[in-house]
Amino acid sequence: MPYQAGGCLCGGLRYRVTGDPLWVTACFCRFCQSATGALGMVEPIFDTDQFAVTTGTPTRYDHVSGGSGKQVNVHFCTTCGTKTHLTFERWPDRLGVYAGTFDDPGWFAFTPENSKFIFLDDAVRGTMVPAGFKTYAQHAATAEGEPLEPEVLSEILHIR
Repeated sequence: MPYQAGGCLCGGLRYRVTGDPLWVTACFCRFCQSATGALGMVEPIFDTDQFAVTTGTPTRYDHVSGGSGKQVNVHFCTTCGTKTHLTFERWPDRLGVYAGTFDDPGWFAFTPENSKFIFLDDAVRGTMVPAGFKTYAQHAATAEGEPLEPEVLSEILHIR
């Protein structure tokens, strides 16, 4: 099965994923803004068995989500500090990859059919969301994991 590889800035931590992501989340919550130092994060989600660390051993920071009250585990390189992936108490069989750490960060599809934009209430001025995508003011699911109903945009949303 073909795979995609990625890793940290210094090369000491490398990983690979097999197959396409289950879905892609673009998140604008304060956690993702702080964790990336950017407006938000693009995070393809995979089954845990689709992911393998191939070089090095990540360090883990455990953070309790202000939104769900559940633990989010941030995995990163101890040497250079690059965050590579996240695991979740709420979804123990899933993990998210920081998209910018892939060797080719644009390899996966990012379409209205497989993607969603979450925490738009926290998005900073200048954030733009394309028409046709599923959007959520906050989480896309309840704390218990039940999916919430999205709003699908009929035109581009520009946060001002």
